[in-house]
Amino acid sequence: MQLIDVTAPIRAGMPVYPGDPPVRMELAQAIADGDAYNVTRLDLGLHTGTHVDAPVHAIDGGAGIEALPLDALVGPAEVVDFPGRLPGAPRILLRARGATLGLAEAQALTHALLVGIDGPTIGGEEVHRTLLAAGVVVLEGLDLRAAGPGPYELLCLPLLVEGADGAPARVLLRDSRR
Repeated sequence: MQLIDVTAPIRAGMPVYPGDPPVRMELAQAIADGDAYNVTRLDLGLHTGTHVDAPVHAIDGGAGIEALPLDALVGPAEVVDFPGRLPGAPRILLRARGATLGLAEAQALTHALLVGIDGPTIGGEEVHRTLLAAGVVVLEGLDLRAAGPGPYELLCLPLLVEGADGAPARVLLRDSRR
């Protein structure tokens, strides 16, 4: 079974959502300077690159990233081209190429455990509130270029940042069709 990494790499100066903090990386300790180890400092917003949104991102008093159900983050998923048919799969990953969800589409996806998209945002405030209030995990910033439409197994592991409104994630798809 082939694993496909659909994570956008984090790097200094990468594009971020307008208004989000820029990504900065620097070598804080360096062997070349006489330190025993190289240690890199990373400064970024938690909604950088491939990331998961927690309910508190759009719902005052909502749960943080640590409260997300783990079973929503791992399991069968379907990659679909969007706009287009929205499947009844438990985890849906949209190859949207710049498109975002509207409110009616978000309402149609409230049955899912997780909805992901290959852009920086799944949609506006109402889309986020609708999905997060329904208990749907929102996954944004995927790189789905190597994953064609079809069924996969999703492995999504966000950083465990207690109380956070989101967290960067490493996301893999297991293609068992081959």
